[in-house]
Amino acid sequence: MNEQRGSTTQQSTADLARRLLAADSGGWSPEGVKALAAALGWAWQGTPDRPVLITGRPAGDARLRPVGTYEERHVDGESYVELAVPVALVAPDAAAQAAAFRAAREEVTEALGRPSVIGSHGDLGPFFDSGQPWGTPFVRWRGTPDTLELRAGRTGPELVLQPTDPAEDWFWRQGVGEEHSIGGFFGSNRDAANAGLGFPGGWTARSWETLTRSLADFLDALPTETTALGIRIAMPLYGRDGRGAPLLFDVVCGDRLAIACFARDEVDAAALGWGTVAEHPGTASIFDDDDPVWRVDAGGPGEPKGRALAEMLVATAKAAGVAEPTDLIIGGEASYVDGYHVTYYGLGLPTG
Repeated sequence: MNEQRGSTTQQSTADLARRLLAADSGGWSPEGVKALAAALGWAWQGTPDRPVLITGRPAGDARLRPVGTYEERHVDGESYVELAVPVALVAPDAAAQAAAFRAAREEVTEALGRPSVIGSHGDLGPFFDSGQPWGTPFVRWRGTPDTLELRAGRTGPELVLQPTDPAEDWFWRQGVGEEHSIGGFFGSNRDAANAGLGFPGGWTARSWETLTRSLADFLDALPTETTALGIRIAMPLYGRDGRGAPLLFDVVCGDRLAIACFARDEVDAAALGWGTVAEHPGTASIFDDDDPVWRVDAGGPGEPKGRALAEMLVATAKAAGVAEPTDLIIGGEASYVDGYHVTYYGLGLPTG
């Protein structure tokens, strides 16, 4: 059950967001963070390596993340790299989590304006923290010296105040080119707050099994994440087949995931698992600009079977003459989502 108490001024998510963004973190030193907690009216408890701030909020207490093994190379004097405050207790199913995140995002956006950064952390959150099985959406109001992030937490959405440089340095350093070194997707807009924002390099899927895994992870969580973020992704995928690079798939996802297949007639799409509009009537109005014969309705939050979908896409690409994963290309138009420029780091595919 969602126990978010957004109706009271003292406990609203919007009010908390304003207070966190205006707070002085004191360089994230122990003294500075204790002063921040006192200014917020929170009591300091726990141990030095597991400090907890007693907030009195219905959704639970705040957590501080001290600098440890994974954080130390990214800091410059900070003793802590984030303060996470739960804002709702939510049932564990994907639909409930997505709805609660979306509600919190809309409330904070109304208070602070559009976030400057949106995305999904993928299977690795900041400083190698594990994400949630249903999805890892986030939005950020980037600032200096601190950034406020709304993140998918263990029991529901959390507001996370963090020093900007350590988190961004960690992300930038993951661009080492190794397979799966970065997951999820990352989008930024033209907000002045993004001046100086750095972008890591990506990686390339070097085998079909690697691509199958990356597609499975992406598709499994996609409708939950797009629902939570309030966005619609339209991603054409082109396949080099020795004769050209025609449109092969169209992945469209808002509150549901639908995929179209445009393979040539020599590919037995039905045998590979594709259906028609008669079998997937919910897709009838999704592919506005084209009329694909072959399609699949993969469902809403929590419903897609990512591995099965990924295996179907890979098998279809091979049957269509795509020789290797690097011959599957994300259409450049997929990079533009609701005013944000998005990079799909977790897929390991080229964009063109």
